[in-house]
Amino acid sequence: MNEPKVENETPVKTFSREVKALLGLSVPIIISQLAQMGMSFTDTVMAGRHHASSLAGVAIGSSLWIPCFLFLMGLFMAITPIVAQAWGGHQYAKIKINVQQALLLAPLIGVLMMIILQLLALVFDYMQMDEVARAQAHGYVLAVSFGLPALAVFQVLRGLNEGAHFTRPYMLVSLVAVLINIPLNYIFIYGMFGLPELGGAGCGWATALVLWLEAGLMLFITLKNPQLRQIHWHRRWQGFDRTVIKEIMVLGSPIGIALLIESSMFSLIALLLASFGTIVVAGHQVAMSFISILFMVPLSVSIALTVRCGFYVGQNQPELARSVAIIGFILTIATAVMFSATILLFADAISSLFSNNPEVRAVAVSLLFFAAAFQISDALQVVAAGILRGYKDTRYTFKVVLFAYWGVGLPLGYGLALTEFFGRPYGAQGFWFAMIIGLSLAALLLVLRFRSISLRQINAHYENANAAS
Repeated sequence: MNEPKVENETPVKTFSREVKALLGLSVPIIISQLAQMGMSFTDTVMAGRHHASSLAGVAIGSSLWIPCFLFLMGLFMAITPIVAQAWGGHQYAKIKINVQQALLLAPLIGVLMMIILQLLALVFDYMQMDEVARAQAHGYVLAVSFGLPALAVFQVLRGLNEGAHFTRPYMLVSLVAVLINIPLNYIFIYGMFGLPELGGAGCGWATALVLWLEAGLMLFITLKNPQLRQIHWHRRWQGFDRTVIKEIMVLGSPIGIALLIESSMFSLIALLLASFGTIVVAGHQVAMSFISILFMVPLSVSIALTVRCGFYVGQNQPELARSVAIIGFILTIATAVMFSATILLFADAISSLFSNNPEVRAVAVSLLFFAAAFQISDALQVVAAGILRGYKDTRYTFKVVLFAYWGVGLPLGYGLALTEFFGRPYGAQGFWFAMIIGLSLAALLLVLRFRSISLRQINAHYENANAAS
């Protein structure tokens, strides 16, 4: 039910084995992440084909939904490193108690977030917007909020599977979800089978149903997994254990808040650019859309590294955990360099995939050159954060994200883009240059943190071994 400890292995063999393991974990996650992006893409396209107000409602509603989604997802990402370390250390009873407590907690947190999201939607009443778009945004948020309890349960089950090195279930569930989302969107948007025509709000109901479907499918697959069944995570349930719940919350809250901070920064940049007109905003969105797709690769590698590093930390093999992390950094840098070269060589062709407007394409191309410059730092910071999660070190990442993004990146971007403090205002390019600084700072601090914590664990391991002998 576990991998054997690896001792006296040559560096070349370790590198080969871990590259294979990381790819085996990462590729299904990449496909899963792209499938999830596909759901958002189909929502946008299908709502836009219905009516402009439907598209506006989905776009405005998503500005509230996505941060809540990311916070809840981040909160229960704590299960992955907990399971990974316990899986590596053969502590199956610990996996059982943590998963059970998380599954008891998840619906409660999901319902709380559902209520919070519905209350946040009241802000639409104080915004100047078209009445039809306002109604669509309200309807979308109300509908999609009912999927949050299912999302919380799904994330716990996903963490159990990923922590035990099973990433294909998430891939299979995500592919089924994106396929089912399309007909459900059509039914609710246009009012098929006697249902009312809901427009953009229908996307919210479709998403909520898909989230419940994903939770049900993941539960079914997890129950059928013979290796996971051996730890009896689904039997002999206990009541709430405050100590275990506290561990989950302490580990997961910084992850959720960090994701919230990062997503809110990019949302705020888009709002601040509105004063420059639709061409600039559209060009910014084109560039962001493309790099968001590329970002799925290092994000997926970071999840795989959480699993592998956590596994070896749990096995009390800190040197292997450090080696895996370094291999992950090497793969990340190589991939980021390839992405940067692709952007530099094909920036105009990339922008043409998203827009036929030459002015929009010109803005997008100018911003894509900045994107090429921060591919390495962006990839390194997300991978380093994933590695640190494997060590159960999440508070430091939260502090770094808060400092680098909101303390440095956003103020610097505001000064460069919208004020004359650094000379003439640079518009969107000012924000993108600031992103280079903020992401580079985050990458540097997180990599240094990894170096410190990994060496500390190795030294402690040898001190304990010498004391025992």
